[in-house]
Amino acid sequence: MNYWNRALCSVTRRKGKSIILFAVIFILGNVIAGSIAIQQSSANVEKKIKNDLGATVTIDMDFDKMMEEGQSYSPDPLKEEVIKQLGKSAYVKNFDYNVKTSLFVKKIKVYEQENSGMIGGLSNMISLKGTNLLEPLDFKDKKVNLVDGRTFKQEEIDNGKDVAIISKKVAEENGFSVGDKVVLDSSIVDYKADGSTEEVGKLDHPVEIIGIFEPVSVEKKKSDNKEKQGVNEQFLETEQFNTIYLPNDAVTAISKLEFDKGKELLPERYKKANGTEATFEDISQIVPTYILKSPEDVEAFKEEAKSSVPEGYKLNASTDQYDQVGGTVKKMSQISGYVVLLAIGASLLIISLVVILFLRDRKHELGIYLSLGETRAKVMQQILIELLLISLIAMCLSLVTGNVLGKMVSESLVANDALSQAEGAANNGVMMIGGSTNMPSLTTEEVSGAYEVKFSISYIVTFLIAGLSTVLLSAILPLTYVLRLNPKKIMM
Repeated sequence: MNYWNRALCSVTRRKGKSIILFAVIFILGNVIAGSIAIQQSSANVEKKIKNDLGATVTIDMDFDKMMEEGQSYSPDPLKEEVIKQLGKSAYVKNFDYNVKTSLFVKKIKVYEQENSGMIGGLSNMISLKGTNLLEPLDFKDKKVNLVDGRTFKQEEIDNGKDVAIISKKVAEENGFSVGDKVVLDSSIVDYKADGSTEEVGKLDHPVEIIGIFEPVSVEKKKSDNKEKQGVNEQFLETEQFNTIYLPNDAVTAISKLEFDKGKELLPERYKKANGTEATFEDISQIVPTYILKSPEDVEAFKEEAKSSVPEGYKLNASTDQYDQVGGTVKKMSQISGYVVLLAIGASLLIISLVVILFLRDRKHELGIYLSLGETRAKVMQQILIELLLISLIAMCLSLVTGNVLGKMVSESLVANDALSQAEGAANNGVMMIGGSTNMPSLTTEEVSGAYEVKFSISYIVTFLIAGLSTVLLSAILPLTYVLRLNPKKIMM
């Protein structure tokens, strides 16, 4: 009987020992399979969501630092030369910079959500967002859709013409249409110590409407229940509807008029902490947006740009939101990696000891084989075949059960994290994610919805390689036991 037949007979006739070895490998295989399933699923959901979020980086004022430093802190303005220089980076596919300002209006009706108590004093505010592109990045990235009219012409961008693209909601509220020339009436307001406000002046800014847009996120969520919408989403949606797009130079001209008028009427407000007068450059708000070639380039670009960004500003990436919201998924990926290593180490030790114990009981059998002239290599191959036969059956079953186990554990953790995040947002009110309204919003529900543990070729291949490698390594110690067998001593 050759060693192949002996191996098959040994497995089938020693049912008790085969079942014990099978159970050990099956249990350890479940741990390894479940951990690999969680790890790969976590990596897949991170890659998918980051691709969906896009590779967008903005440079925003660091409001957290400003609040820590107090009114005495006055960061240097972000200069256009720095913005354009960073736009030449090898990681950047396209970029734009937006001059921004806000106007308090009276005659213009702005969009307000029903039953939205969080808007408060912002209910009469219109945001002006400049662009240096013929088609603003928000339109290129399909964050908003042009539903009527056109975008800008090069002549309008170069000359800073007072042409505007407004939202469909604001157009409907005021009866505006493409081609209309309207006046943005701006109120200059003084804030009293008791919290009240007083209008001290006003300015009129005539613009021509050349286009009307509607946010894509709103089109997708028209069937959603507004009552389920969070405060953060309400704020972002309201701000998007009340945004007007103009050429950068047009926004700069309007902002300069507002600054000069405000400084004339309220000079004390336009003084720095050190007593000197603030200039228009000190208060101008420019927000650059960089579209990178790939989400994998985000960290490299941030590292490259860090030295060029003045103090008081910070780099915000669209992919940062996943790092904030998907914390549980990332932790599960790390923990599962440690569990895989521990399970492999435990498997090496336990399987080695179990097989050695079984071989000690079979030393007379092995001694007979060697006494009859069988080579040690053939005896070792027989032991290895026995181990691999039982291991393959155990691993194929644990491939299925381990995947189910990993799915149950990970989905439970993700669901609990989503619940705790939602409760935290409800208790704390507004929960701003990402720090910039240029970025797409991401919720824990979207992360948990995208998370899915499933069979894949990479999962099967990774598990089988890890499992078989562990079994083969665990066979080293038992095989050295065979090498040390002395048939004369055994048979005496």
